[in-house]
Amino acid sequence: MSFTIDGTNGLTFNDATTQASTATNASNISSGTLGKARLPTGSVLQVVSTSKTDVFSTTSSSFTDVTGLSASITPSNSSSKILVMVSFCFSANSGSGYPQTRILRDSTAVYVGDAAGSRTPALNLTYGYSQDSGFITPASAQFVDSPATTSSTTYKIQARNTAGNTVRIGATGDDTNDQTRVRTASSIVLMEIAA
Repeated sequence: MSFTIDGTNGLTFNDATTQASTATNASNISSGTLGKARLPTGSVLQVVSTSKTDVFSTTSSSFTDVTGLSASITPSNSSSKILVMVSFCFSANSGSGYPQTRILRDSTAVYVGDAAGSRTPALNLTYGYSQDSGFITPASAQFVDSPATTSSTTYKIQARNTAGNTVRIGATGDDTNDQTRVRTASSIVLMEIAA
């Protein structure tokens, strides 16, 4: 590693060696990188995203992974927080379809309501009801998770139908080939935040 010290620019690193010294002032580094361990609380350490533009459908009464709507992140520190942002639209092909969705971190449901009797813990805005099968419901969520790991961690969307009909992600209930019907995009964004 080489560096230059002068009265105008201060300390300048001339290669990409990670600097971990407590004496290093990040505002004076014109090249190279500052180690993640030196970044302040609240800093964004990495961003991972996935988008989905095709349609997913299921008739299952069990929660089923939505194909192509998952993202994996490997936290650099076990104390890091993960800001999870999801956005998608869902529907059922009948007004009595009762579609439900949820978010999983690996195999654990996160950001869902508390269990209460026979009620299903699920994601906010997870239920759509309409007698019009051209109906579609937007769903989005933003929350901070604490996976407490440095292993690869996967967040994904699951969907199910409790009445034997078809649930769709990214299309209206009947998905009729008509200009009055829509196709929508879905996404998951994960941001590691220093804690």
